[in-house]
Amino acid sequence: MAMFNFQILSGAVTLVMFCSLGMQAQTVVPVSDGAMEERIRRLESELADLRAQVRASRSTTAAATPLAQQNLVAHDEKKEEKSTIGSLLGPTSVSGFVDLYYQQNFNNPANRSSGMRSFDTSSNQFGLNLVELIVDKTPDPSNSRTGYRIALGYGQAMNAIYSAEPTKDIGVDQYLKEAYFSYLAPVGKGMQFDFGKYVTPHGAEVIETKDNWNYSRGLLFSYAIPYFHFGMRTKYAFNDKYALTGFITNGWNNTIDNNSGKTYGATFSWTPSKRFSLSQSVMAGPEGTDNNSDWRQMYDTVMTVSPTEKLTLMFNYDYGRGDRMEGFANPVYWTGVSAYAKYAFDSKYSIATRYEYYNDHYGFTTGTAGHVQGVTGTFQRVIANHLLTRLEFRRDIANHPIFTKGLSTPVSSQNTLTAGMVFLFDSREGTK
Repeated sequence: MAMFNFQILSGAVTLVMFCSLGMQAQTVVPVSDGAMEERIRRLESELADLRAQVRASRSTTAAATPLAQQNLVAHDEKKEEKSTIGSLLGPTSVSGFVDLYYQQNFNNPANRSSGMRSFDTSSNQFGLNLVELIVDKTPDPSNSRTGYRIALGYGQAMNAIYSAEPTKDIGVDQYLKEAYFSYLAPVGKGMQFDFGKYVTPHGAEVIETKDNWNYSRGLLFSYAIPYFHFGMRTKYAFNDKYALTGFITNGWNNTIDNNSGKTYGATFSWTPSKRFSLSQSVMAGPEGTDNNSDWRQMYDTVMTVSPTEKLTLMFNYDYGRGDRMEGFANPVYWTGVSAYAKYAFDSKYSIATRYEYYNDHYGFTTGTAGHVQGVTGTFQRVIANHLLTRLEFRRDIANHPIFTKGLSTPVSSQNTLTAGMVFLFDSREGTK
C-alpha cells in the first residue's frame, strides 16, 4: 500500500512538472488555441484518473480499518478480563487460606490424639487445622475513616478456641474468629478505635499457621495466654518507632462475660530499627465465674532481633497469676519462656527452630502441676507464592507422665512428625 501511494505521488509530481514545462514552452514556442485546449483536456483526464486511483486506495484502507479496530477492541477486552477482584472490590479485600496436615505420633496413642497441642491434635491421620475467610477494610483518612474486619473459620483451631470460652450461649460464635468495626479518629497521626471481637495482643505466635515460624503452636500460646477478647481497643502510633494500645474487654476468651467486672490492658511497642523490636503487654481483671474479687494478671514480653538479613531471633516471656484454686491458700501462677530462630535462604526456603519451657506450678492451665519442655524444628518451602508447605519434627518432655503411649500407658515424652500444607489467596495480590 505504501508503494502504491508513492507511485501516485510520483505521478502527480511529474504531472505538475509537465504542466510547468508546458507553460514555459508557451512562452517560447507559439501554440495554437486549439492545441492548447486539447492539451488541457488530456491533463484534466489524467488528473481525474489519479483522483480515482487515490479514492480507490482510500476505500481499501477504510475497509481494513474496522478489522484493526476490532483487534484493538479485542485486546482491550482481554485487558479488562485480567482485571483483578481487588480492583472491583476497591478498599475492601477478601483473603483467606486452607490449612491441612498429617501428623505421625511415634507413641501411637490409641485415641489418635497428641497431648499438649492446641490445634494440631489429630495423630496418625489427616487433619483439618483451619479454613479461614477474611473480609477486611482498613480505615483511611484520605478516603473513609471507617473500616471493619470479619474473619470466619472452620476446623480444629476454631473448636479449640471455642472450647476455651467459659460461656457458650452463642453457637455461631464457634465460627467467628474476629468481627469488629473500626474508626480512625482525626487525633494527631490518627487514633484507631476497634469495637467487637479481636484476637489477643499477647504472645509471639498467632492463630494462623502462615504467620508463625513453626507449624505447631507452642506451649506458651496454648496455655499461658488467651486466644481472643470481646470489647474495645484503641491504638495510637506516635511515630514509626513508638505505639501504644489500650483495651477494655469482657475477659479471657469471653464473648459473653461470666461476671460483671471488666478486664483492662495495654501494649507498648518499640521499634527503633528494622532489626529490633520490643513489645510489652499487661492485662488484669476478674475472670472467675460470678466472681469479681480475684483478679487475674498477665504480663507478656516479645522481643525480635535480626542480626542479618537472613537470620531472625525471637524471645517470649509470659507470667500469669491471681486466680485461686480450692485447697490452696495463695493465688496460683504460671510462667513460661520460649526462644526462636529462623533462617531464610531465600523467599521460598527457610528453616526455624523453637525451644520452650512452661511451668504450670499449680496445674491451673494444664490440669496437672509440673513443667514441660519442647524442642521443634521446621522446614518450609513456598510453591508458586500460593502454597506454603512445612515439615516439622517436635519433641516434648515433661517431668511427669502426661502423654499416652499405645492403649493407655502414661509416659513423660512425645515425638511427632508433621507435614502441613496451607493454600493462600488474597484479592489484593494483583494490586500490590
